[in-house]
Order: sequence, then structure tokens, then C-alpha cells
Amino acid sequence: MRSKALVFLLLCLFVIKSAQSQSNELLIQGQTGKLYLEHTVAAKENWYSIGRLYNISPKEVAPFNKLTMAQPLTIGQQLQIPLTTANFSQNGVKAPAETLVPIYHIIQDKEWMYRISVNHNKVPIPNLEKWNNIDKDQVKSGMHLIVGFLKVKTSLSALATSGGAAPVAMTTVPPAAAGASGVKTTSPVPASKVPAPKPVITATVAPPQPVVKATPAGVKETPAAVKETPAGVKETPAGVKETPPSVKEEMAEAPKTVTHATMPSTSVTGTSGTPALHFNGGYFKNEYTDGGKSASGPAGIFKSTSGWQDGKYYALMNNVPVGTIVRIGAASNGKSIYAKVLGQLPDMKESGGLTVRISNAAASELGVGEGKFTVEVRY
Repeated sequence: MRSKALVFLLLCLFVIKSAQSQSNELLIQGQTGKLYLEHTVAAKENWYSIGRLYNISPKEVAPFNKLTMAQPLTIGQQLQIPLTTANFSQNGVKAPAETLVPIYHIIQDKEWMYRISVNHNKVPIPNLEKWNNIDKDQVKSGMHLIVGFLKVKTSLSALATSGGAAPVAMTTVPPAAAGASGVKTTSPVPASKVPAPKPVITATVAPPQPVVKATPAGVKETPAAVKETPAGVKETPAGVKETPPSVKEEMAEAPKTVTHATMPSTSVTGTSGTPALHFNGGYFKNEYTDGGKSASGPAGIFKSTSGWQDGKYYALMNNVPVGTIVRIGAASNGKSIYAKVLGQLPDMKESGGLTVRISNAAASELGVGEGKFTVEVRY
């Protein structure tokens, strides 16, 4: 009798532990093309009850796990729950009878917004910022980031009231109207993360041409080197080396609005004759902390649309954590700028022997040419 009682007690503890683990926030697994959630089978669960829990047909769950529905489930068995268009939302659309539950990704070391976006169905970075009430410059290793929402039937799934995280308040779009012409969908925002209004100094920059108020004598206000692309984004002067695709996409997401207390003081001529605004070291100057580390040597430039109007300068450097603010000083003239490290130096021949690469807007304020130049980096 005592042994039966002990077995029963252990079984109860296991069930309680399983229930607790399923009440935690939902963590996404896999990458674009195969995104899924992990589920631990609890007592009395079967293929159909699990399908109702995650709003997906069990006929999809079984083959996704290389199983058949004829095979019985066992307590403690691990299942992968596929995330499909039927139960996964990244555009704010849901049926009237559905509830959205946030799904999180835990940010890894050396991961930034562009890579997270690519790995999760190329979800727009502005959506990630809005859902999490952050700016991409605030991303840090270990942060739990909302990357989408599980769509569950409010009346059928326990997750609608107790799973993963608090349900998300949404503007409902009827299925017939979803995606119809003229119907706008609302991106979901957790009620606990609705951003409070923040006073900022904002100067809107018109996309087609740079706004240059004070122009030194002899400098053209709108250079021919600045061209407009079909998307309305300014290209960088010709002759500057191309950046790797991942960094180029990250730079393309840089905001077109100046929202930092450091406003440009006057205009100067940047690389290849491109007029740039002087930002007294750049947007990240006030976030810099000298940790006593330094490196010196040759530096190069990469092409970027960021920094020309907002002073947000970026760098690529090996053996420095992503997100670190570094101070870069030019040996030729003593000038310095502050840049955020986006990642490692790209594995290409042009990076050989370089200590760091900086965005061309940073190089413009630093007053260096288009080739290699010597710098000291402190961080």
C-alpha cells in the first residue's frame, strides 16, 4: 500500500510540474520554414486535446513529429507544435473568436534585430520594436523578445486565459475582411507593454534630399552623388566599398528621424564630397563607458544609409560584444566619434589586417579619406 501511495504521489508531482511548465511563457523554436513550440504531454492529453490547445489539426502535429495518430501518447513525451498561418500571427489579424498569446524568442549573444527578423519569417523590425516597446539599440543578450502571437480559440484553449503570458488585447478583423482592400490591420501590443508618451526632440528629415540649413561657401546644397532609389532611400556616394548583406539590411532599418538630444550644429563635407551634418561625436556619445580596453591599427569603411541625418554611427569589430559603444579616434587629426558595434568583421579579403570598419557617415565626421586610415579604439 505504501509503495502504491508513493507512486501516486510522484505521479501527482509530475502532473503539477508539467502544468506549471506549460503555464510559462511560450518560447519559439526553429527558424524560418520550420518554426514550432515544444509541448510536454500531460496526463489525460491526446492528439485532439493538444490540437485544440494550440489551434492546429492533430493531423498536422503527428507527421511534423514523424509519428502517426495511431500511436498513443505517453506522459512526459515531448512534441513539436508547428506554427503555421492557421495558428501563428505576425500581422495582427485574428478571427473574432480567437485570442492572441505572445510567443517569445530569447536573444542570444551577438544576435541583433536584423538576424532575429530573418530567422522568424522576416517579421518587420518596426513590429518587433512596437510589440516589445523598445528601440533596436536596446536589444541585449538574454532579453525575452516577442516575435509573434499564437492564435487560439478563446472557448477551447486553456492558453487563452492561463497559458504562456497574458492574452493580448486586439482589434478584431472578421475573416472575410482580413486582407481586403482598404482594411487596415492593427499590430498587436501587449496591454502590459503599451508605451507611455515620451518627450523627444524630433526633427523630421525629408527622404528625397538632405536638409542642410547652413552650407559653407563653395559647397553645393544637394550633391549629384546623392541619388534617390525607388524605395526613397538615399544611396551612399559611389566609390565606398559595399557592406555585407546582413549589415546593409541592418543599416537600412535605421530611423529617418532625429530623436536624440544632440542636434547637428553645422554642415561639413563628407567622403566623396557628400554633405554631412556634424554631430559632435555622434548619437551614442552619451552612452559610452571607458572599460579600459583599447586597440589600434588600420581601419576601413563600409557603406551605410545610417548616420547622415541622425548621427547614429556603427562599427564592425572582432572580439567585441555586439551592442558595445566604442570610441574611435583618428591618428591623423585627433578627431573622435562614438559607434555601436553591430558584429564581427566580414570574412572577406578586404578585411584582412583591419582593426575595425566604420560606417561611411562616421568616417565623414572623423574627417578621413575613403581608403584605409589609422585609428585607436577604446571600449
